[in-house]
Amino acid sequence: MLIRLLREHLAPYRRWLLAVVLLQGLGVVAALYLPSLNADIIDNGIVAGDTGYIVRVGAVMLGVSAVQLLASVGSAWYGARTAMSLGRDLRGALFHRVQTFSAREVNQLGAPSLITRTTNDVQQVQMLVAMASIIAVTSPIMMVGGIVMALREDAGLGWLLGVVVPALFVAVGFVVSRMVPSFRLMQVRIDAVNRILREQVAGIRVVRAFVREPYETRRFERANDDLTDVALRAGRWMASLFPIVILLVNLGSVAVIWFGGHRVDAGETGVGSLTAFLSYLMLIMMSVMMATFMLMQVPRSAVCADRIAEVLDTRTSVTPPADPVPLDPARRGWLDVEGVSFAYPGAADPVVCDVSFSARPGQTVAVVGSTGSGKTTLLNLLARLVDATSGTVRVAGTDVRQLDPDELWSDLGLVPQKAWLFSGTVRANLLHGRPDATEADLWAALEVAQARDFVEAMPEGLDAPVSQGGSNFSGGQRQRLAIARAVVRRPSLYLFDDSFSALDVATDARLRAALRPVTTEATVVVVAQRVSTILEADLIVVLDDGRVVGLGTHADLVLDCPTYREIVASQLGVEEGDAA
Repeated sequence: MLIRLLREHLAPYRRWLLAVVLLQGLGVVAALYLPSLNADIIDNGIVAGDTGYIVRVGAVMLGVSAVQLLASVGSAWYGARTAMSLGRDLRGALFHRVQTFSAREVNQLGAPSLITRTTNDVQQVQMLVAMASIIAVTSPIMMVGGIVMALREDAGLGWLLGVVVPALFVAVGFVVSRMVPSFRLMQVRIDAVNRILREQVAGIRVVRAFVREPYETRRFERANDDLTDVALRAGRWMASLFPIVILLVNLGSVAVIWFGGHRVDAGETGVGSLTAFLSYLMLIMMSVMMATFMLMQVPRSAVCADRIAEVLDTRTSVTPPADPVPLDPARRGWLDVEGVSFAYPGAADPVVCDVSFSARPGQTVAVVGSTGSGKTTLLNLLARLVDATSGTVRVAGTDVRQLDPDELWSDLGLVPQKAWLFSGTVRANLLHGRPDATEADLWAALEVAQARDFVEAMPEGLDAPVSQGGSNFSGGQRQRLAIARAVVRRPSLYLFDDSFSALDVATDARLRAALRPVTTEATVVVVAQRVSTILEADLIVVLDDGRVVGLGTHADLVLDCPTYREIVASQLGVEEGDAA
């Protein structure tokens, strides 16, 4: 998976990679040539006492060293640029892929895991490419070239290379094979830490309200300790690698000096050749050590590449049609739900089962039911955030699965159950609804949503800052800003998912009154818990365990639907109790 990922995403940077290969090759050749020149100075210049020869060869050595330096700098520049570009492309690809996911895929992979894959996992792959740009070319050339040049200097000591180099490979391969499972488990444990941390930060008020700080602290400590245990296990193997390599390098050096000394004493080789052989042995060992650095990164990067590829290979269940049908302007705002059911994969029972109703522009459809009855899921089906497992949802007379998703969503005004605001300004959040809206359009939408007063009261007005998630606004203010964002769009289909729950009764009534003239040419679907919100709805859909148990107006359902009557009675009872 790692190789496939790199092959696909490094393709645009072939020229940079070619430059890295050429420059690294030039630098290694220069490095391999230097010990040979040094041996010539020792065996020919110094022994013969030829100062001119020493100066000439020394000047050549300086020139070769300069070439090596320039080649190393150039290859490092191109390598770093390639690695950084790859990281940017992978993060962009992950972000764009996640943007296409439906709620099903996001829940399946998990938001904390998606964040970890986009940041930490990409960074690990990026680090591997940066290291490989320096090492992957240098090490093989230096190893093979060093062996050839060492044998050229003294073939009689070649058997030492046949012992030391394979021993290094065996030792490194054994240790690396033990690190792979730990690195794979480490990424899972990082996901767990991120998930708990995200929950605690997002739910800090709940944690403090219930005095659960000690419990949450212990929960985080357990996840943190689990991650630490795995990291220590991988770290112990990693720490053992360097002593093994250094031990073999030192043993090889001692063996070269011992056996080479005997050969010099016997006149079978020169001091310069022995020095060059020792230098080449060190270069070979260095190349193995450099490869070890990269091999230590490969297992972790391979695990991260698998996780990245899992996201990139995941296809959304909400697939765009091959030949999309355009929205029919003559039927703008038409909504027809025909026998719609939805079940999660592997679930025993459907969340929504055989729901049917129709609405036309100017009408309001209310969806009520107990908690878990499938109200939000039904709204997600209407917006095609998930696809029905059976039945058909028609918007403007066309099956939503035959419409271009972008065209469908551009004609919807969705206010989710949790009113989410983006960090930035009030203006920027409202422009999410319609980027080309004028300032007058924004103020008009705020007035409809009963948000104009508190926005005008802020010194910055429309440019007032909004914290992440809108945390610097109250729940009711967030809901009204989210409603204003939908109103700015002026869609043909409004979807309100319990979007008035944080509003007081008076504000709720004013808001609904202000919405009526705005939605005369649009269809409105409202998920509500408060009966007073839906009394004037043209059609009320009562759900119980995902099934329609009542369909009609408020007056009809009070007479004919026991479930709806129970909901009304429970709320009236509360109101009477408050009045008393």
